[in-house]
Order: sequence, then C-alpha cells, then structure tokens
Amino acid sequence: QVQLVESGGGSVQAGGSLRLSCVASGRTFSSYTLGWFRQAPGKEREFVAAVTQRREYYADSVKGRFTISRDNAKNTVYLQMNSLKPEDTAVYYCARFTGGSVYTPTNYEYWGQGTQVTVSS
Repeated sequence: QVQLVESGGGSVQAGGSLRLSCVASGRTFSSYTLGWFRQAPGKEREFVAAVTQRREYYADSVKGRFTISRDNAKNTVYLQMNSLKPEDTAVYYCARFTGGSVYTPTNYEYWGQGTQVTVSS
C-alpha cells in the first residue's frame, strides 16, 4: 500500500506561482513514476505532468510554465507552477503510475486526496 499526500494549493492571481508537493510512503520511492493530474468542476480528470527516474512529461497546456521534479531522499514529488492562468483552476492530484501510457489516468493507482488551486483573473 502506498499513501500519497498533496499540499501547497491555494488561491493566487493570474500570473502568480504556486508549488505543490506530494509526499509518498514506501521504501522504493525512487523506482516510482509519479504523475500530477487535475480536475476542474464538471470536467474529466486530465494529465498535467509525470516524472520517471530519467525524464519528465508535460501536457501541452502547461509546457514552459510548470516544472515537475522529485527528491528521492524526501519521498516527494513537486509541481512548480508559474504564470498561472484562470484555466489552471482545479483540484490537483498526484498518483503512482502502473504501466502503459503516462497520459492516461486509468494507468495510475494510489491517488492522493487532492489540493485545490484557484487562479483569479
């Protein structure tokens, strides 16, 4: 069993920044591929970013603005979000990848409880 706990959400104005954190339990954190997803009211959960041991993946909508990183010593994955836009408003979740496409939410397990990000114009 892996537990994931997100934090760092909040309310900011457009153009602002936030850094989300996701702390994971488990002794083999360094071997995990982890992803961030988001879900806005009335919309489906969508891929934001993922990080393996060697590379990062991003949704086109966040490329150049968001950066995913990991600190294996702290069992933590981060999502640095810059130049935030109102359309980034959503609940953000982290999850552990199980296989297949990193862009597909059904290929993840052990979801966190989510953290709310609200961007005002």
